[in-house]
Amino acid sequence: METSEVAVMLSMSTSWVYREASKLGLKGYKLGRGKNAKVLYKRADVFKWLEQQKIH
Repeated sequence: METSEVAVMLSMSTSWVYREASKLGLKGYKLGRGKNAKVLYKRADVFKWLEQQKIH
């Protein structure tokens, strides 16, 4: 998933995702170099993190 997709799913900004992803345990994968590089996240990792946030 692209960073923008994760941001929309979490109702947060892309800058928030870039800043907080590693703190949340979401490992990003960088594709490309420089300012045009994309950071992608595994869909399964995002859904796993969401599942862990569930209030019981």
